[in-house]
Amino acid sequence: MRQARGVVLLAGLGYFVDIFDLLLFAVLRIPSVRDLGAGDRTLEVGTLLQNTQLVGMMLGGLAWGVLGDRRGRRSVLFGSIALYSVATLANATVTTVEQYVAWRFIAGFGLAGELGAALTLVSERVEARARGTATTIVTALGVMGGAAAAVAGEFLPWRTAYALGGAMGLALLALRFTVRDSAMFARTRAAGRERGNVLRLLDDRGRALRYLRSIVVGVPVWFTLGVLVTFAPEFARALGVEGEVTAGRAVLVYYVFATVGDLSCGLLSQRLKSRRRAVAIYLAATALSVTAYLAAPVATPAGFYVLCGGIGFTTGFWAVMVTMAAEQFGTDLRATVASSVPTFVRASAVPMTLAFLALRPALGMIGAAALVGAASIAAAAVALRFQSETYGRDLDFTELPAGRTP
Repeated sequence: MRQARGVVLLAGLGYFVDIFDLLLFAVLRIPSVRDLGAGDRTLEVGTLLQNTQLVGMMLGGLAWGVLGDRRGRRSVLFGSIALYSVATLANATVTTVEQYVAWRFIAGFGLAGELGAALTLVSERVEARARGTATTIVTALGVMGGAAAAVAGEFLPWRTAYALGGAMGLALLALRFTVRDSAMFARTRAAGRERGNVLRLLDDRGRALRYLRSIVVGVPVWFTLGVLVTFAPEFARALGVEGEVTAGRAVLVYYVFATVGDLSCGLLSQRLKSRRRAVAIYLAATALSVTAYLAAPVATPAGFYVLCGGIGFTTGFWAVMVTMAAEQFGTDLRATVASSVPTFVRASAVPMTLAFLALRPALGMIGAAALVGAASIAAAAVALRFQSETYGRDLDFTELPAGRTP
């Protein structure tokens, strides 16, 4: 891994800025929406903005992934960070909710390419035995961006915080000119094989199921973040917590513990020599932490933040989950998968928040969240059960044509 240290560091810093910009909205949702005149509709307008951003990410994940497989991982590392940095700067200038919606969509589109391209490049540049450690470092650095976003949102005016996020992205862009694509990708391109055809993910039943399972395994992570943590102030009131709970502090605590969780899950994966077993352990722990969040008799903000931290730690299987998804597929589709899988996982927050809001009148906040959360965790467990192990797999291969088996 020594020869790829520079790539790992730049990829990690890029993901830091990516998560900073992505989570900044969760922290700034209430003050920014109120400042733009939403009144007492902060939950509804916030949901619209979050869902618009995630739709942008869903479309961007496919677009950047295809570009990464056709033109190279380096092209995505440049284009993605440039687009979301400019969009984040523009968020600092909005004066209406409509403008805010438009720029969150563009920011989401740009943000979708960063993680997939970074992990694909690192996976292809690092030897198999150190691949899990390298991708864990990248993701752990990125997760720290969530904690930094929480701090910025707590202590800076919301427009200044957005400006800071955009400026950091543009500064990092200048450091990426030394990055080169992997030799593995260069060989695939030189061979003239078809690359980045997203329809190939669906033209073979086995490949389509591999892709679907890769997405479903990660859905509980974004249930906890997109519903439980983003709407932490509303949940605290529903649970009878006495005292103010802010989204910024909930996100900060969540990501501080998520950093530890990502590192520990990655190390556990290396120790067990298994991606699947490590994810299974943390997924089971996530079920317990979500249950505690929704049912524990906590009356103080401090106790509530501890529960947020517990959820952050147990959902620390994110890095291993994305690495496992990238390792499932050949070099001709790997960037498409690595960019689109985390994006579709994040976009799953759209139907989950809509289901949560639809069920809330009948079941209440706690009942609605419990039902949606249980469904996401159960689906992830089933998907993981049938997904193949990828630890130590040689990644220098391409996908077979539809209907052919090795």
